[in-house]
Amino acid sequence: MNSDAQTPEELEMLFEDSLLLRDPKSLMALFADGAVLDIDGEASARGKDIVRLALATWDSDQTYVAAPQRVIQARDMALIVSKRGINVVRRNSSGIWQYVIVCQ
Repeated sequence: MNSDAQTPEELEMLFEDSLLLRDPKSLMALFADGAVLDIDGEASARGKDIVRLALATWDSDQTYVAAPQRVIQARDMALIVSKRGINVVRRNSSGIWQYVIVCQ
């Protein structure tokens, strides 16, 4: 699966696809070095632990429809607001968007 998001909105769709496919490699590629995943303020993870936490807390019956309600972009940074949470993303030196902070 291609993990190269060209827009913040595409990053959200790739996150959904990686979770649905339970694809750890693709999921990890969506996160920048030093990124953090926070689940309901009860659990957080960095690095490779992000994949474990994301997959462990994902309810397979849950339908996560990547539908950002609002995307606010300033140059290489963006804030994504959705029903599921608030995420901060940035475009890396290769032009690929990655998560920096995910609060679900």
